[in-house]
Amino acid sequence: MINSVVIVGGGTAGWMSASYLKAAYGDRINVTLVESDRVATIGVGEATFSTVRHFFDYLGLDEREWMPECSGSYKLGIRFENWREPGQHFYHPFERLRTSDGYTLADWWLQEGDRSEPFDRSCFITPALCEAKRSPRLMDGSLFAGGLDGSLGRSTLEEQRSQFPYAYHFDAALLAKFLTKYGTDRGVRHVVDDVTHVGRDERGWISHVATREHGDLTGDLFIDCTGFKGMLINETLEEPFESFQDVLPNNRAVALRVPQDDQATTGMNPYTTATAMDAGWIWNIPLFGRNGNGYVYSDEFCSPEEAERTLRNHVAPGRDDLEANHIRMRIGRNRRSWVNNCVAIGLSSAFVEPLESTGIFFIQHGIEQLVKNFPDERWDPALADDYNHRVAEVLDGVKEFLVLHYKAAQREDTPYWKEAKTRALPDGLAERLAIGTSHLLDERTIYQPYHGFEQYSWITMMLGLGHEPERPRPSLAHIDPTNARAELARLRADADELVAALPSCYEYIASLNS
Repeated sequence: MINSVVIVGGGTAGWMSASYLKAAYGDRINVTLVESDRVATIGVGEATFSTVRHFFDYLGLDEREWMPECSGSYKLGIRFENWREPGQHFYHPFERLRTSDGYTLADWWLQEGDRSEPFDRSCFITPALCEAKRSPRLMDGSLFAGGLDGSLGRSTLEEQRSQFPYAYHFDAALLAKFLTKYGTDRGVRHVVDDVTHVGRDERGWISHVATREHGDLTGDLFIDCTGFKGMLINETLEEPFESFQDVLPNNRAVALRVPQDDQATTGMNPYTTATAMDAGWIWNIPLFGRNGNGYVYSDEFCSPEEAERTLRNHVAPGRDDLEANHIRMRIGRNRRSWVNNCVAIGLSSAFVEPLESTGIFFIQHGIEQLVKNFPDERWDPALADDYNHRVAEVLDGVKEFLVLHYKAAQREDTPYWKEAKTRALPDGLAERLAIGTSHLLDERTIYQPYHGFEQYSWITMMLGLGHEPERPRPSLAHIDPTNARAELARLRADADELVAALPSCYEYIASLNS
């Protein structure tokens, strides 16, 4: 039996892994987590997918329990600013497209819609809620889409059948702290120490990690959560890392934590903002009491000093007292994330820049797949192979989706954006872009393996960025548009009704923190 797991590294990846293993297996698995108190968590304010709800429900945690402890807030989508042209914005929401007579409202918008109104406002409810800074929950805690509420229990990412309408923003360091208590209360052994050596047996498998003050920590399975360092998977087992920088060149970020003392009067945005800049893009993640901000860029086109200056001018002019956190990003994935008796989760496994908030999603997916493929003493190689195949599919799909953002964006006004148009494309994306000039992608023409993004996301990004079909589908000219027009009008009425009924995001979040 495999009954002893050692996790090297804490932070979000380490403590999400430890907590999930305890929720899954209880006392049948011994879990030890060793972390150094000299290694700081990168946590700069995290944004997530709506599917992170499966993780918290699996642990039996209600959002009212953990959000106040983690400066948490709601995320209804991502607002993309200046990606098409200066002053233009659109939303990528957590909302599937409605249909009429077998076609999405996006198809009908191309045929019948008011082209003076943006695509996203015509085809989704969420943009109206974002513009009005609305909470997705009423003050009594009920969700505006009542049929989607309720605990998911022990369900996983790939089991999500309905699109939940929001995700979360939170302070990653505070979440790690919250999960530390959750895990240790359930039996996780927490060792605060420096790992000085990684031991290997005669097969080359990891036998133990040596610590400065606690001696050797032995286990059957080792989980590498040491971040970009990859202490176990890369430094010890020498697994090759495959860079994505040929198609995703951003390799650095600078971050600022900006206090927000006036949220009661200015409100709180229920969305992440991604603003295109000369050499990359700036994120804004609103938390309760502060914002997380950062500039993601390519050091081929921008120096760290210039990036920091640009970020400060954009998000915190005059606040030179705020400390900047400069981050070197390792963009790509390990050839394999499970090697011998070691599984890499989090940044030690892969990272593809934070443009679509995939960091926590990758951690969650990796943990779920580990539980699904958990080995026994036979160490069946087919389990590790299945794990590596599924992890690689997710990462390669997200890579392709992110490259779409840069390739389809209409900006060509700086050397960075001009170069984005000539960059190499991942396999499959050129074909999808070609299809998109004829008609909208569907569930069969997007990247097929599970990767966290659905048809509506691909359509939203293409239309929002300006990569539109040359003409509507010809078949729509032969269909009576009455039903479609009625559905487009109904959507606008539903949006207006919800804006009037829902409290502000700040009002509801403040009530959780009172």
